[in-house]
Amino acid sequence: MICREWIMSRHQKDPLRALSAEEREELTRLSSSQSAPAAQVARATALLAVADGQSYLAAARRAGRCDNDTVAAWVARFNCEGSAAVMPRHGGGPSIRYGAAEQRRILAEAQRAPDRARDGTAIWSLSTLQCALRQAEDGLPRVSTYTIWQTLHAAGLSWQQSRTWCATGTAVRKRKQGGAVVVRDPDAAGKKP
Repeated sequence: MICREWIMSRHQKDPLRALSAEEREELTRLSSSQSAPAAQVARATALLAVADGQSYLAAARRAGRCDNDTVAAWVARFNCEGSAAVMPRHGGGPSIRYGAAEQRRILAEAQRAPDRARDGTAIWSLSTLQCALRQAEDGLPRVSTYTIWQTLHAAGLSWQQSRTWCATGTAVRKRKQGGAVVVRDPDAAGKKP
């Protein structure tokens, strides 16, 4: 990693404001954490170094960075937002379309038992969840199966483990004419292990 060498440190346009005791304690705890994300640890380490009177370049090196402009941006954000500034923001790519409210809606739909008549299924799959969410009044008309999978995975759910099951040997089939028909397999009992 090649670091820029500055003979003199640059003038600090936006110096770090005085830290409260709670902020200093939280930054100290976070900077020595072994389980927190590395980006948060680096930000906390750099902010503490600046608070202790070190230059932005020295704080950058202490945090494992090379550029004092990065530390200057962290300081400016910390002055505005406080301790929330150590949390990285969205790092690029398409903007996040489905926030916390939409994710809660997806989880609520996934935890609801499917109605055979309305949903056309006895068990949820990603595609049947997608159809249910797109057709609901308060649903998500453009949600993808990948977004549903990401939301369920982030919530610690696994489709295979939390899957709902229907009775063996019985299925409700939709017919083009005549609506739904219950189909029974007479050999279902013999097929069970």
